[in-house]
Amino acid sequence: MPKITMTPSEAICETLVAEGIDHVTGIVGSAFMDLLDLFPTAGIRFIPVRHEQSAGHMEDAFCRVTGRAGVIIGQNGPGITNMVTSVAAANSAHTPMVVICPSAGTPTVGWDGFQEADTVKIFEAITKETIRVPHPSRAADCLRTAFRIAYAERGPVLYDIPRDYFYGEISEQILEPHQYRVDQRGCGDLASLDKAAELLISAQRPVIISGRGVVDTQSKDIVAKIAEILTAPVACTYLHNDAFPYDHPLWVGPIGYMGSKAAMNLVAEADVILALGTRLSVFGTTPQYDIDYFPESAKIIQVDINPRNIARTHPVEVGLIADAREAAREILKRLEERIAEPKVSQSRLTQIKAQQNAWEEEIVQSAMVDGYPINPRRALYEIQKALPENAIVATDIGNVSSTANSYLKFKGAGKHIAALTFGNTGFAYPAALGAQLAEPDSPVVAIIGDGAWGMSLHEVSTAVEHNLPVVAIVFRNGAWCAEKKNQIDFYNNRFVGVDIPTPESFAPVAIAMGAEGIRVSKAEEVGPALKGALDSRKPTVLEIVCDGTQLAPPFRKDALKLPTRLLPKYKSLDVRNW
Repeated sequence: MPKITMTPSEAICETLVAEGIDHVTGIVGSAFMDLLDLFPTAGIRFIPVRHEQSAGHMEDAFCRVTGRAGVIIGQNGPGITNMVTSVAAANSAHTPMVVICPSAGTPTVGWDGFQEADTVKIFEAITKETIRVPHPSRAADCLRTAFRIAYAERGPVLYDIPRDYFYGEISEQILEPHQYRVDQRGCGDLASLDKAAELLISAQRPVIISGRGVVDTQSKDIVAKIAEILTAPVACTYLHNDAFPYDHPLWVGPIGYMGSKAAMNLVAEADVILALGTRLSVFGTTPQYDIDYFPESAKIIQVDINPRNIARTHPVEVGLIADAREAAREILKRLEERIAEPKVSQSRLTQIKAQQNAWEEEIVQSAMVDGYPINPRRALYEIQKALPENAIVATDIGNVSSTANSYLKFKGAGKHIAALTFGNTGFAYPAALGAQLAEPDSPVVAIIGDGAWGMSLHEVSTAVEHNLPVVAIVFRNGAWCAEKKNQIDFYNNRFVGVDIPTPESFAPVAIAMGAEGIRVSKAEEVGPALKGALDSRKPTVLEIVCDGTQLAPPFRKDALKLPTRLLPKYKSLDVRNW
């Protein structure tokens, strides 16, 4: 279409429509009200939240479920700075997102005006790019660039526009996305694909590590075929428990903190590792359970869509800058051409099954230890059994939430939306709301500790307002238990700042906010309560009262040391004097 006269607000709105954006999340503000006024007529739903941080987590999850970049917006200054944590989390998670950031009006910049902040500088370190609109006529062009970079670099982009630039008249042509960005990445270098296939064929103990790229490209079926040809166990990357179906005989579970010992033991013995759609993060491959499982001698084939991630943490034998599905398809094709009659290695299958069974027995036995009132592992075990196959599960950070990594299993259409390596508390519940927006008919739950719930419960009213039937499963143990475990193991049970004096129950708080509230204190009540909550299709807080003394190992055991004290007044705190 030719250029026509419109306002910058109209140019922004029409660009959002061209991008297929059907909703924008944030909190209303005068800075962008001229744009906001257009949304209903344009068919864009505005989703108001109670805190701007929640908007970022919601759209992070929305993108992880749909593959479409989320859009968030807030008032210039404090409204946008409230988004820092959730945007940083999305950046760490490689989630495309556009942050529409109104900034102070140009006539008063530098005068410390009301709500003035240099948000471009603030966001430079936690986004893939910050784009400042230099003139009202560039409003649409810069927004197109923001979407292009968000998808290309796989992360959030700040789109900064002075609040006075929404007004006036400009001449603009609204383009379709295919005219300014390319989504397809292809399969990677053909010679490298050949080499990858040869390495896998020659391997004695191949292992596949399946990551988020496999989830995003819906290529678990191809991964399964590769695994079957090679009789290769498939491990999931840290907190991507949905990266391979647990009912497949070659599934061995997730690696990383509170992951599967079966996966780690088999990875430790690998001579060739096919790492598909993963950056192989440092924390996601660090030793766990005193198992230094990531082998230095293994030849690694790493496939990632972002060239910055190849060999960033572990040296590779073959690196492929490629779409996970396209690369996997080409690897499979080469394996099928070179292996005329694949033979299942029964000895390898027996080894894999033995590791699976040993791990399952260990976590079930741990869950069946009595707790007072409920062993948190038992609650997680009962939750897993009660979850439908298509459930979306958002997990927070913390002792109980992290222990869920041992128990959560996915097959079919189920998805795992986790806080990942940015690891901020208060992630799971708003993320679950965003996932429910993405898939209105799917059952969605959030697993949260009572510490993180203190940062989230205000969004219950958001769930009620928008009729989002998420079930918040809140583990009530009365403490920041990840940190409490550190003080137990490293500070001789000296507890500072870890106890959480909370209301007698969160259930009546939820009811007062218009949601359902359920409190359980018996293990056998957990499964039926969760099923009932999911069947009700109402926003629900399911509070599980659990034992605060049954704790997982320290979360950052690798980063803590027993204390030494040099000043006389602190002598009693020295580990040598305990």
